[in-house]
Amino acid sequence: MSGRALVCTRLGAPEDLAVAEVATPAPGPGEVLVAVSHVGLNFHDTLIIAGTHVVRPEPPFSPGSEYAGTVVAVGEGVTSVRPGDRVTGNEEYGCARDEVLVRADRVSVLPDHVGDRQAAAILVAYSTAYHALVQRAGLRAGETLAVLGAAGGVGSAAVDIGELLGARVIAGASTPERAEPALSYGAHAAFSYADPADAKVKIKELTGGAGADVVFDPVGGAVAEAAVRAVAWGGRYLVIGFAAGGIPRIGLNIPLVKGSSLVGVFWGEFVRRERAVHERNLRQIFDWAAEGRLRHRVHDVLPLDEGPRALRELADGKVRGKLLLRAAGPAG
Repeated sequence: MSGRALVCTRLGAPEDLAVAEVATPAPGPGEVLVAVSHVGLNFHDTLIIAGTHVVRPEPPFSPGSEYAGTVVAVGEGVTSVRPGDRVTGNEEYGCARDEVLVRADRVSVLPDHVGDRQAAAILVAYSTAYHALVQRAGLRAGETLAVLGAAGGVGSAAVDIGELLGARVIAGASTPERAEPALSYGAHAAFSYADPADAKVKIKELTGGAGADVVFDPVGGAVAEAAVRAVAWGGRYLVIGFAAGGIPRIGLNIPLVKGSSLVGVFWGEFVRRERAVHERNLRQIFDWAAEGRLRHRVHDVLPLDEGPRALRELADGKVRGKLLLRAAGPAG
């Protein structure tokens, strides 16, 4: 048997990818085979295919780190799921294909009230934001949360979850046009930072000079130092990622004089090390989804064949919310 996969045969640009027929493996002990219906794409997929991410697989491989679909076969010893179960899961890469072979302990069974498309749209972004704000930042109701990169998938999720947790959320993006939509999914105010230094000025203005209790930064680059300087006394600056491309070098005198903390958020490693906590986080997120309280935005759903175009849109910063690929599995 065989199925289609979006394949990176050489490190480079999205245009270097192609869809190819690949063999369907049989699950071994402790493994499950999932017929994928939807794949969630993230900015880090563009870095992995370029060879500039901390995770650097050797070609050939498939991008895509999150999926939803239906179990079609299980290997020896698997009792946590069975054929016919709808599941979701994440890997570092390898999910942009019709069928994916994964370890059984890395999949989560979907509740009936969460569809495949919704699961693929919220899994990584919302779980990352929830882990960052709850376990890493200890965000409290009434605190001020500043979110950079608020137009992207994880940024918009942080805005949404921050508001659900009772924070006063101020959302920033590189232009007013990218920042203002955040007002529709929970932000109390929006700001832009065409010049990186503007981030500090705007955050200070919107907090009466006090600064933000928590800064959520998936952008990095030149805006990072300005954002660190905008953290309030005793506040927390969350290192989420480096969508701007540059890894900033922050002077340690800044957190010293502010009594603040620089906090790393490595969600993938957290899931591996603290699976039970991740599952609790996911249950809360799915409960919010069932109650209609999540305001996630799906930018588009494209067929697997259009994976190169989808990744190009991500790389060029044209995506507002979540971008999905539709694979061959039955959609739940």
